[in-house]
Amino acid sequence: MLVQRGIYDRFAAALAEHVKKVRTGSGLEPATAMGPLVSERRVKAVAGLIQEAVSEGAQVLVEGDAAPRAGFFQAPTVLTDVSLSSRIQNEEPFGPVATLSPFDTIDEAIAEANRLPYGLAAYAFTSSIRNSQRFQTELEVGMLAINHTLLGLPELPLGGVKDSGYGSEGGSEAINSYLISKLVTQAAVIGI
Repeated sequence: MLVQRGIYDRFAAALAEHVKKVRTGSGLEPATAMGPLVSERRVKAVAGLIQEAVSEGAQVLVEGDAAPRAGFFQAPTVLTDVSLSSRIQNEEPFGPVATLSPFDTIDEAIAEANRLPYGLAAYAFTSSIRNSQRFQTELEVGMLAINHTLLGLPELPLGGVKDSGYGSEGGSEAINSYLISKLVTQAAVIGI
């Protein structure tokens, strides 16, 4: 997460409070907000990314619910002061871990957002129409939500750019590859 430096501390504190309240567990239990990861291997991989980042100087801002239970659970974790060279800043962790990085200028934020070879989705929050327009034109992603988080609706296309995919699925765009387009033109017949 890239956070403007002027609100960074407030944002980090609010996120930490939220993460403390997230309950992991079975999706069949009403109090559960976050289920398990797909396998023990994924739990070990995410935990390894977190440990490696911490060994390189990252700070654990908060580690959420880690109650022992059967299954492949990883406590939701927020890291700060994470080096850009750390693997967790360069690979998709596919687990409940967020890294917070401050930025000073919109140019700096866009450059960092586009730095990696991934481009599935981005979420931007701004009260500036100018910044919103810049995000729309300059972020290298297949999906962008501005001032909200609703991207996963069946009627909307789902797809990324760069190493995050090619083309879209979902939405009316998903059927395009199954269609055969045919152009037919006909001039009026005169004099018959």
